[in-house]
Amino acid sequence: MTATQESLGAPRGFDAFDASCPSRRLLDAIGDKWVSLVVVALGLRGPLRYSQLSAQIAGVSQKMLTQTLRGMERDGLLLRTVTPSVPVRVDYELTPLGASLLDVLRHVKEWAEAHMGEVDAARAAYDARPPAS
Repeated sequence: MTATQESLGAPRGFDAFDASCPSRRLLDAIGDKWVSLVVVALGLRGPLRYSQLSAQIAGVSQKMLTQTLRGMERDGLLLRTVTPSVPVRVDYELTPLGASLLDVLRHVKEWAEAHMGEVDAARAAYDARPPAS
């Protein structure tokens, strides 16, 4: 927000191109590979338990998945439901806010899968070039 907009009492807008804009932190969060994979997994499969998420997202450590889920809950992207039982049952599901990300992140995931061969070829060509002098 510019000083003029602020002095006129304009409603606060967000501009991710501005280094001090808090929307940058949100972009960092939703741009994280684990967040995007959790959103897609929950969006496509519905509510899941921790162990189901862990099995769905190969390569994520227990610590990273736990941190990711806590951050997403804090940001309002998912709901954690604890059902008292033996053992305790914990389910995770997207909130409406989290579900609003599904189409965007699903398309990014699909784009990455569809174009990985081209990216690999571009990387190999770049790496084969002689060093710049």
